[in-house]
Amino acid sequence: MLSNAIWEKSMNALEHINSVDNNGLRWIDVSEPNRSALTTLADTYNLHPLNVEDCLSKIQVPKIDKYANSIFIVIHYPFYSNGVPKNIQLSIFMGFNFLITVHKGEIKPITDLFNACKVDGGNRASIMGNSPAFLLHKIMDAIIDELLHILIKIEGNIEDIEDLVFAENVSAIKAITNIRREILALRRIILPLRRILADVARESQQFSGMDLTPYWNDVKDHLEKAIEVLDTANETINIYKDTDFILSSEKTNKILAILTIVFTLSIPATLIGTFYGMNVILPGGVEDEPWLFLGKYTTFIVMVMISIASALFMLYYFYKRGWLYEK
Repeated sequence: MLSNAIWEKSMNALEHINSVDNNGLRWIDVSEPNRSALTTLADTYNLHPLNVEDCLSKIQVPKIDKYANSIFIVIHYPFYSNGVPKNIQLSIFMGFNFLITVHKGEIKPITDLFNACKVDGGNRASIMGNSPAFLLHKIMDAIIDELLHILIKIEGNIEDIEDLVFAENVSAIKAITNIRREILALRRIILPLRRILADVARESQQFSGMDLTPYWNDVKDHLEKAIEVLDTANETINIYKDTDFILSSEKTNKILAILTIVFTLSIPATLIGTFYGMNVILPGGVEDEPWLFLGKYTTFIVMVMISIASALFMLYYFYKRGWLYEK
């Protein structure tokens, strides 16, 4: 590894690169990668050129590449832009005396860990330990714990959606769709971590003088808990989606039933009015002797009474058939 003086001189012209050292181990964090910075790091630490290209790419799938003296890891981390979940690619190079994290944009768990190492020697010793594998375990553990916190927040939002689903005059479909989009984005991040974490736990052991199996098992337990929470949230939101669809369909059917009944009850008045609008002789019409036993509006009154009587008869029939209420 380069001496501190040479390292500082070579990095002076490169922005967004920070480093911290502990017991011969250097952690380098690159928050805004560019070709110049990554090329310098590749020359310094003998990094594979293809992995440098992967760091500059935005479409790499999660993976782990293994070499004789280093490993290269790509995982994803979620961030929210205007409420829409997107992925940040996190690339990690690890050798016997260095660990390099490369990401475009802030990843909160890494930023918090790095700042803790920067400002406090005690934190630096507990986080970085004596090997890059131990530091990698700390980083993966912090990322998975943060994912779990995000999932717990989503669970809280799902509980709020339950009230919306069963509310009479509130639509829950937009809220359900937003939560499903978040869950889908997190599934694309968390599920590949199960495979990546198993490979990392196995391959990183060569970079540590102590057995890290118990530490990695603890991280795996956290990951399994996150996957369990994710699966539960996915099942719950799908149930709410189906429930909302059923309730919305039932509400629509009720509205259509009411409109159908109103239309049906108007048929007698429409039919009678149609007859008396014809240019034919009808009882009480103007072409015949008009009815006057109830005054000059007798014909109108009789027609209204016949229409009302017909509507009342249909209402009675509908009621007896059970069409106006739920049995």
